[in-house]
Amino acid sequence: MKILLLGEYSNVHATLAEGLRTLGHEVTVVSNGDFWKNYPRDIDVSRKPGKWGGIRLMARLYRLLPCMTGYDIVQLINPMFFELKAERLFFFYNWLRKHNRHVVLGAFGMDYYWVHTCTYHSPLRYSDFNIGKTIRTDADAVKEQADWLGTEKERLNRLIAEDADAIVTALYEYHACYAPVFPHKTTFIPLPIRMSSPHPASPSDKVRLFIGISKNRSTYKGTDIMLRAAEAICQQYPKRVELIKVEGVPFAQYQQMMDGSDVQLDQLYSYTPSMNSLLAMSKGIVVVGGGEPENYDIIAEHELRPIINVTPSYDSVYKALEQLVLHPDRLPELKRQSIEYVRRHHDYLKVARQYEQCYLSL
Repeated sequence: MKILLLGEYSNVHATLAEGLRTLGHEVTVVSNGDFWKNYPRDIDVSRKPGKWGGIRLMARLYRLLPCMTGYDIVQLINPMFFELKAERLFFFYNWLRKHNRHVVLGAFGMDYYWVHTCTYHSPLRYSDFNIGKTIRTDADAVKEQADWLGTEKERLNRLIAEDADAIVTALYEYHACYAPVFPHKTTFIPLPIRMSSPHPASPSDKVRLFIGISKNRSTYKGTDIMLRAAEAICQQYPKRVELIKVEGVPFAQYQQMMDGSDVQLDQLYSYTPSMNSLLAMSKGIVVVGGGEPENYDIIAEHELRPIINVTPSYDSVYKALEQLVLHPDRLPELKRQSIEYVRRHHDYLKVARQYEQCYLSL
């Protein structure tokens, strides 16, 4: 098949492309590299700042239209698949739809169905937008609601979701929002990870904690709470633990800085491990974050439990970290399970085969 992957989140499309190419398909990735993370792509469509940056990007995309035609599959990472206002993207979506065979919408991140469902229906015990029945009011949550509810972004997302041939969800949370609305064309496929060689921790008596801080998203993702808990643990047990903090670095540098850690903290409000967490797990790093029962159920994993699941509170994170610091003998088995978990469910070739079957079914 000839496959076009548009947009990027956390290396999903770049990794999927590797798997699909290994299976013999012709794949082109067109993206902005996910901003400063600078993930690999075949055609760069990153945008320069300001109004002129938007004009230049529009001009480049018009010139690229002939290169985005004749594909068997066009997969969008998100309804906002280029760095343009939603009202500009209707034209590009309609053009892609007309000049290619099938369109697949990825439910991999922020969009209307995620915002609307979590805000008004609360199918999850907690999320980016609710804690129980209480709606979150932090600035980032309010901003996303304003961006996606009753706007052109909502209209674009609804159009694409209703029109696309298939919708692929990558986390249990997103599946819970899309599958009830589009039961006949929504498919869950795990995130793809290229297995890494485990990096042994540097010889040390200390448990090494690692936390990546997203620019301007700390409160929204819960990193602020996780960081406070980790710093408190370091203060309480200075001879037993050390903390590595990373913020706003390219992906290659991020990976290098993660190597040798024992524990990664990530995604306080998530039920499931993210791409960054899965990458860490593939290296034999234990993740403290999202590992709710629903995460294991959707992939039919009934044996392994490598993720230290925490609920969105300071006390939950602190107690989880304290147990690891006081009982480091638990780490070797959790590390072994982490590697096996990624190998069983997220290996990029296994995931690529699931995408291949989804595409062929169209």
